[in-house]
Amino acid sequence: MASLLQETLLERRGQAPAPSKDFCQLLVTRRQVVFRWWRISLRNECREARPGEIKESHEDFLDDSSLQSKFDFLERLPVPLLLYIISFLELEDIARLSQVSHRLKMICNSNALWEGIVENLCDTITPEMRDLAQEMGWKQLFFTNRLQLQLQLRRRRQKHAEKEKLTE
Repeated sequence: MASLLQETLLERRGQAPAPSKDFCQLLVTRRQVVFRWWRISLRNECREARPGEIKESHEDFLDDSSLQSKFDFLERLPVPLLLYIISFLELEDIARLSQVSHRLKMICNSNALWEGIVENLCDTITPEMRDLAQEMGWKQLFFTNRLQLQLQLRRRRQKHAEKEKLTE
């Protein structure tokens, strides 16, 4: 039976963060991991730089510590791609990843990441819950137990009701 997976599992391209103009591509196929880069520079010493490419099987990529120490692939990836990748991790792994660098700490604690996690794990998110999450943060909402969450939502409703009475 043929595999249900396509040959290309993931492909992302992007420009490196400023001030660099370098382009990079991460391609993950069923058989290998490919990282390509193109250096774009007007400086004389960089004009001779050729595009680079590293191809490794999945097993070799995971086992090759020298490759992983030379290239910090995570630091080169754009934030939307990192958010997508991190959203598949377990909570413990997200906590560990947040200790790797300042950039990853900011991304692992971002509202964008935790909003996606909450939306994936919750059946329904009411507009009231969404407003509360905007106030307290999506990560805090995620780790608040249900009873405390219900109490906070009830208090918000009471405050809104009191404001409406005062405006009448």
